Amino acid sequence: MASSGEDLSNDGDVPPAAAAMAGSAHLLGFSDEILLHILSHVPSTDLVVNVRRTCRKLAELCLDKSLTHTVLLQKNYEASEDKVKQLVKEIGREIQQLNMAGCYWLSGSTIERVAHCRSLVKVNLSGCHLTSVRLSKVLSPLQHLRSLAIDVSPGFDASQLSSECKATLSRVRELKQTLFTPSYGVVPCCTSLEKLLLYFEILDRTREGAILSGQLMVGQSSVPHYQSLRVFYARLAPGHINQEVVRLYLAVLSDRTPENLHAFLISVPGSFAESGATKNLLDSMARNVVLDALQLPKSWLNGSSLLQHMKFNNPFYFSFSRCTLSGSHLIQCVINGGKELHSLASLNLSGCVHCLSPDSLLRKAEHDIDSSILETLVVACCNLQHLNLSAAHHHSSEGPGRHLCQLLARLRHLRSLALPVCSVADSAPRADRKPAQPTMHAVPCGFGKKVRIGVQSCPSPFSGQAGPQPSSVFWSLLRNLPYLERLELIGSNFSSAMPRNEPAIRNPLPPCIRAQNVGDLEVAAIGQLAFLRHLTLAQLPSILTGSGLVSIGLQCQQLQSLSLANLGTMGKMAYMSALSDMLKHCKQLKDLRLEQPYFSANAQFFQALSQCSALQRLCLVSRSGTLQPEAVLAFMARCLQVVVCHMFTGESLATCKSLQQTLLRSFQAERPALNVVIFPLLRKGLTDVIRDVPMVHLDEITLFKSRVAEEPPNLWW
Repeated sequence: MASSGEDLSNDGDVPPAAAAMAGSAHLLGFSDEILLHILSHVPSTDLVVNVRRTCRKLAELCLDKSLTHTVLLQKNYEASEDKVKQLVKEIGREIQQLNMAGCYWLSGSTIERVAHCRSLVKVNLSGCHLTSVRLSKVLSPLQHLRSLAIDVSPGFDASQLSSECKATLSRVRELKQTLFTPSYGVVPCCTSLEKLLLYFEILDRTREGAILSGQLMVGQSSVPHYQSLRVFYARLAPGHINQEVVRLYLAVLSDRTPENLHAFLISVPGSFAESGATKNLLDSMARNVVLDALQLPKSWLNGSSLLQHMKFNNPFYFSFSRCTLSGSHLIQCVINGGKELHSLASLNLSGCVHCLSPDSLLRKAEHDIDSSILETLVVACCNLQHLNLSAAHHHSSEGPGRHLCQLLARLRHLRSLALPVCSVADSAPRADRKPAQPTMHAVPCGFGKKVRIGVQSCPSPFSGQAGPQPSSVFWSLLRNLPYLERLELIGSNFSSAMPRNEPAIRNPLPPCIRAQNVGDLEVAAIGQLAFLRHLTLAQLPSILTGSGLVSIGLQCQQLQSLSLANLGTMGKMAYMSALSDMLKHCKQLKDLRLEQPYFSANAQFFQALSQCSALQRLCLVSRSGTLQPEAVLAFMARCLQVVVCHMFTGESLATCKSLQQTLLRSFQAERPALNVVIFPLLRKGLTDVIRDVPMVHLDEITLFKSRVAEEPPNLWW
């Protein structure tokens, strides 16, 4: 690379090429304010290494405080070792906020360069290679640090932290700590904590098969300083060890509940038995604190009168996921008898099968919801932005204006929504909804020989165009939510074939009968959402041709992540032609997760996928599925931005290992962040294989889950 002096133009503010262009039409003819806004969308490494060297004007703008005070390297997969080192060298002293979350490909020596960013106030090093010694070196000079995110991995030893490092930690007010080993981490050193986020990702067994225990924490400092704590959040991965360790963190809270605590959230999969210490903690919270955010394990709430005694003030987040909370209980205890709760921005009722019925003891899955309960909820919480009603059977009865979709249409501020598939089906055939006329299309069976079959015609999703407009309640719902950015339609009985820390699921549950009424026409309705960025469709058995997917590809031009699972009749791939047509239009798509039994990942599929020029992450999960190694290699060669290739199919172990090694050997050098995992889905050892997947990918794309209202808004960065 040429030196700065050689790269800078001698023509002052305008590069030589601009002489041939009208000044007002050239990029540099814009005001500094507009140029700074444009440059804010350029990765920081490119600003420093490339853009800054084009001309004097851009050299000055690239060093503007608005661009150098906050540096985001998260998911900047092109941020190589050399680029990051150069970045720190050039603007390190100016950086006040640095996000390096998930930069797993950077070496420890590169991470140590963060110590040169002496002005740092906030730094996120989650997913980076950090030992206790290296952490000590990084933190010791950072006297202004107030917010920190790190991982605590096996071998961490707090006694190796220097006195200067501990002094820095004593000033930290916000800590996010991901635990991969039983440990208090740096919590005891953080004596001024106001916000504590804990992610427990400890496996019950080591690679050698040894059983881990929380007793390993005996002898470590066990005096976390919670007296100033305002936010406590804990999210546990499956496993007994995670529950054992979180109890040790909670024990101190149970002795003395912080007076200023206003958000208390614990997310636990499965059951988590209440102990004497946790009961004391909850009793103390009911007496002494006023909350604005709450999430508790279902076993702590089920059959309990706890909610009746909790005090809330302008709450913004509630999660009662998987709780046996009845609609009556919800109205009386949570939204105060239907009084205004305009402050509530996010509500998670996923798996609350009784939350829209008055009595939790008598309701069965096939029973209709009580629309008056939902109406009370909608009226009281009219400013909801995030709502999750998935993993339950919410069936609507007949009657004008009583359908779930019609009531939810009043929530005009919604930005993310998760619904069970059966909930969007019309309660009964409508007289004003004419049946779709079959048309003769050439539809391929998978990617094989074309056959002519009758399929539903797909009306245009846009008003104002010729032809009759659809009249289903789901179409109307989405028409009233034009600014929706995330939508999830998930079958109430759906479970991924690849659960967390467990063997693959071989026999999934059948879909709800009412889900049979949701097909291509309803999927086409999603095309109305011009601002949609994230879409999940799972267990829709009546998808015939997938024609609705094409509407989504054409109209949802901002779509960035797409997750499709178990569409259509099991074992048949009739919608793959439509998916290929859809992918041609998804120019902003970065993440694709496809879970489908008997899926054939062949050359035609990968050729279509290659047209997604922005694609970065791909995950395929297919029981008894196949793949063509040559097609995968050609796809990776064409799509230069792809850094994650996860495939779990029915191929042999030898085929999977050979392809994985070939991909790494061919592309690792030019893509330092490349992560390839190819393994037979049903083979023993799958859990050990995915434990090496970087957490950022495992959590966001490899494993299936509902993400709407999963956490409070703006919990961290």
